[in-house]
Amino acid sequence: MSQRPVIHVHGEITLGEGREYGDVWIEDGRISLTRPSGLTADMDRIDGYAFPGLVDVHCHIGLAADGAVTDTEAQDQAIADRDSGVLLVRDAGSPLDTSWVAGRPDLPRLIRAGRHIARPKRYLRGFGDELEDVEQLPDAVAREATRGDGWVKVVADWIDRDHGDLTPLWPDDLLAEAVRRAHANAARMTVHTFSTEAVGAALAAGVDCIEHGTGMTADHIAEAAVRGVPVTPTLLQVAQFEQIAAQADGRFPAFAARMRAMHVRRYEQVRQMYEAGVRILVGTDAGGTIEHGQIARECAELVAAGVPAADVVAAASWRTRAYLGAGEVVEGASADLVVYAEDPRTDIDVLRSPHAVILRGVRYTQA
Repeated sequence: MSQRPVIHVHGEITLGEGREYGDVWIEDGRISLTRPSGLTADMDRIDGYAFPGLVDVHCHIGLAADGAVTDTEAQDQAIADRDSGVLLVRDAGSPLDTSWVAGRPDLPRLIRAGRHIARPKRYLRGFGDELEDVEQLPDAVAREATRGDGWVKVVADWIDRDHGDLTPLWPDDLLAEAVRRAHANAARMTVHTFSTEAVGAALAAGVDCIEHGTGMTADHIAEAAVRGVPVTPTLLQVAQFEQIAAQADGRFPAFAARMRAMHVRRYEQVRQMYEAGVRILVGTDAGGTIEHGQIARECAELVAAGVPAADVVAAASWRTRAYLGAGEVVEGASADLVVYAEDPRTDIDVLRSPHAVILRGVRYTQA
């Protein structure tokens, strides 16, 4: 006998490429493509456009602007993401051990990447595992690979205050060895990079993903497309580059000029990535200076850059679930769905107002 009321979702339900349905039912937290027998009067019907729960691939649950937060604050961050329609998060580094999130059925599914790996005075204080010796990088990657859920995050570049501009953090050979160690420990490695200088080495090293990628040239973009390396543009974060540049004016003029140039070309660059066939992932970079629950704004930025809304919705939903190995939403799968009153593939701003969020078969929000 069902433990919860059956939910009937009716309208246009997209569970994947070419998998369109008019009705699905949710019973005991599972998807059914056929009407269950013996339905009772307490069935909950939801009309609208339904998709597998959204995915934020660059999200820092457990992190705030000044470092680690409490478990209670991390819980609130995760709930804000869930209520925005994000039901799967790929953590992009956190100083807080968030392994407990997996035991909470009311919180989004979380794929952790352990701590950011960086160097002293070459990243934001209190965020990462800061290595005194660059030679420690491969061992640190192997260590974080065992602490996460199949991902490791390495900071590939940051401002060098002695140089006055962005420069790479690691020698090329050590970065390549770090990727090999990640793969040997059944993990994929993604890298933070703002600069142009760090991208070539990262691609040559065989990294699995690039975060931000603001310094990528046309040649880098073409190589990423050939290698099948996705990029997470984090346009909400890049929108802050002008503010960062203003803070650096006077003291670091070269850095300020570079940040402004990347800010100006951000839309053009993302459009070039899309047209070149680079897989674009949707990530908000929430948890530092950006609040959680901003997936709709990030999607709107991608559309503003020239990526069609239908492709943005797919990237924010079923396509990236498949890329992360999270499984398809099929008959008998966990019911992780977000429903909208209108179709966000024709108007991306619809994502701002989920009609219903259903996680593990439980309905949480309704407009």
